[in-house]
Amino acid sequence: MTDFLRILFIVPYAPTLIRTRPYNLVRFLARRGHRITLATLWEHEDERAFLGRLAQEEGIQVLAAPLGVVRKLGNLTTGLFTHEPLQARYCWSSGFARRLEKTVREGEFDVIHVEHLRGVRYALHLQSQFSHANPKSLPPIVWDSVDSITHLFEQASQQSQSLKGRVMTKVELGRTRRYETWLLGQFQHVLVTSPKDKAAFQSLIFNHQSAPITVLPNGVDLRYFYPDDSLRKPATLVFSGKMSYHANVTAAVFLVKEIMPRVWRRRPDVQVQIVGKDPTREVQALASGEPRVTVTGLVPDIRPYLRQAALAVSPIRYGAGIQNKVLEAMACGAPVIASSLAISALAVTPGQELLVADDPDDFAQQILRLLETPSLRERLSRSGRAYVEAHHDWGVIVANLEAIYRTVMNSNGSPHDD
Repeated sequence: MTDFLRILFIVPYAPTLIRTRPYNLVRFLARRGHRITLATLWEHEDERAFLGRLAQEEGIQVLAAPLGVVRKLGNLTTGLFTHEPLQARYCWSSGFARRLEKTVREGEFDVIHVEHLRGVRYALHLQSQFSHANPKSLPPIVWDSVDSITHLFEQASQQSQSLKGRVMTKVELGRTRRYETWLLGQFQHVLVTSPKDKAAFQSLIFNHQSAPITVLPNGVDLRYFYPDDSLRKPATLVFSGKMSYHANVTAAVFLVKEIMPRVWRRRPDVQVQIVGKDPTREVQALASGEPRVTVTGLVPDIRPYLRQAALAVSPIRYGAGIQNKVLEAMACGAPVIASSLAISALAVTPGQELLVADDPDDFAQQILRLLETPSLRERLSRSGRAYVEAHHDWGVIVANLEAIYRTVMNSNGSPHDD
């Protein structure tokens, strides 16, 4: 067997700086000398251009196809009449699936990595096409579920303040639970980002076989995210993330409607920046008539906001996996106040690397405490950065992923051993 691995890495959405997990996994795998074929779909021309730069800069072979609005709507419409979750159908393209099949037949791969529930249908298609002729000719498949969507929807059914979140939960929860339960026995290995997601998957296993489930956390590109404390503004909070995601919508509403009025009673000068692409109407409305709240929408670079804010907040009410917003803020030296749920996947000690609060009164008090105590901000800034350096270095995480690939190949028998 060669020292380098030939990896087909299937991602149903273009890896970018925003989609940090697949972006950094393929980059760091390539930098370790592995031959990566990235199979992905792009929705906008800027994503297509980004993939071109990724291929050129990292030496990654990219197999990409467009995913337009008409196709997505068609997938969702037809999906309503099937047993599959809409998440599993959202990114489906039969033409792209045939290109993937041709790539596998003509190429030599040691392992296939497929990300998320949205990508899993492509792996199932490959299995169905190779099952009749010669199943051994299909490399072992590692499914990186990222999060347990069942676990996420169970929380959303009780906590979501987003109309999208409530509708999605009503339609999707039952069939997502059944589908994820079945998927756990379909591949050679399953990855999740947090112990809670692993426990959620294990709770779905009843009387059937499941693949091994391993926690592979998210990391931070420590050379990209780094502090610059000279820029910090004394009374500015930042909350970052994709603002069309229903859990972030709920958190943003909670921050502005429940927490900030308690802060403003004592510190009316405090500014709130809600930073992230595609803000919903609920999020945009938070800045309407309130000059102390800024909703930015998509920004070219999140780092200036994390470096300029006096502190970062993450009042997440429900969610799954690791909150990248917390890791990136800590890496940039921003003192963090987060909910218990937002840090549930992290090995942090509250009060040491960050502060933790859940109810509005406690959250407001912690914000005021941190704003009024420069020494505490400085200490949390240093210890937060030290934490991500010790526990969330992408180089270490990708080395662990490589070891998982080799274990799967050895137990399954790679069809391309030299």
